[in-house]
Parts: sequence; C-alpha cells; structure tokens
Amino acid sequence: MTSELWINLPVKDINKSKEFFKKIGFTLYEQDFNSNESAGIVIGSKNIVVMLFSEPTFKGFVKNEVTDTSKSSEVLFSFSADTRDEVDEIAKLVKEAGGNVFGEPAAHESWMYGCGFADLDGHRWNVLFMDMNAFPEK
Repeated sequence: MTSELWINLPVKDINKSKEFFKKIGFTLYEQDFNSNESAGIVIGSKNIVVMLFSEPTFKGFVKNEVTDTSKSSEVLFSFSADTRDEVDEIAKLVKEAGGNVFGEPAAHESWMYGCGFADLDGHRWNVLFMDMNAFPEK
C-alpha cells in the first residue's frame, strides 16, 4: 500500500515562494530536488511535504492548465496550531511575508480558533487551533 503522499503546487517564482514559507515558519525539505524548478517545504511534526514546482514544470506533470487562483480555489490546505497565540502569530507572519489573510483569526463554534490565508500564488491555507477539552459532547 501507499507509504508516502506528496502534495504538488504550481508557483510563479520558486525562490520567492521558498522565502515566503520559511518566513511563516515552515522548513525546506533538504533533498536534492531543491532548485530553481522545484522545492519541498515541510509542514508539521509529521513531516508532510508540499512540493513547489514552477508553473511550466507543473503543467508538464498534469497535462492541464494551472488554476487561476484569483478566480477560483481548487483546494484548501489546513494545518493545526498548538495555541490561539500561534494562530495569531502565523497570521501576522503571513502579512509580513506578503501573503493575504482573507479570514482574520477568530473563534469558530466554541472549540476552534483559526484564520485563512493565501500564499503568494493565491493557494488557500487554513490554520486552526482545536481545543478538544471544549469539544461539544453529543
């Protein structure tokens, strides 16, 4: 069965995207494929890798056009935060790094706190703190 999953994203400028993700706290996946055509970023302690590919390289893989993220969203990437303060900090870092916070940090229901942001290429992300102690009982 499958042992790994790679999430692949098209980007306009690999180097600018690498800097953006480093500024908001992600690390680069230190493998040979970090170049001007591609880069890997590591998300979280489970080492989820998101591969960034230049748009021409990505198009070559998918044999299709790249989604215009100014008009539509194909996916929402969600990742966890350990605290509400971490959500606030990530929102601040996204703004400083040139991203767009489209959903300011806020409470959702009684047990979630999060925000939504778009990276430099318009891909949408959601960072969420979930207080499982406040999770409503059924």
